[in-house]
Amino acid sequence: MSEAPRQSAIYIDADACPVKDEVYKVARRYAVRVIVVANASLWIPNDPQFELVVRAGFGVVDNYIAETVLPGDIVITADIPLAARCVAKSAAVIDPKGRLLTDANIGEAVGVRDLMDELRQSGQASGGPSPMTSKDRSRFLAMLDQVVNAIRRGKMSS
Repeated sequence: MSEAPRQSAIYIDADACPVKDEVYKVARRYAVRVIVVANASLWIPNDPQFELVVRAGFGVVDNYIAETVLPGDIVITADIPLAARCVAKSAAVIDPKGRLLTDANIGEAVGVRDLMDELRQSGQASGGPSPMTSKDRSRFLAMLDQVVNAIRRGKMSS
């Protein structure tokens, strides 16, 4: 008798993640397990489908996600270096504004991130990403729904 295929999970890089509620909504719809990883304790829904993992220390959350994620899992993060590590492990990665990061575009995302970091350090640029809008949230919800369905159909590859 063969085992049932492993169910995918959604990992949230939760510190400063603006779309946790949207993830909970989609996860409930499809009964997908969610692992919320943060530097400190935070509220998550009281439901066995949702798990909070607290890892304090610089880079510890990123390392936990990158080392634990498996092919077919979904990672929600705005952290480009973490996204690159997860894409390399064949996980689907979505940023909070609904951009799917894949083998095809992660190199460009890393390059832009490094360039912006360099410009900020030299004083030629300031600030961070633009604020979240309702369009960003809608785009994120649509992309997460699309990726969950693609994985469920076995049609998702990074």
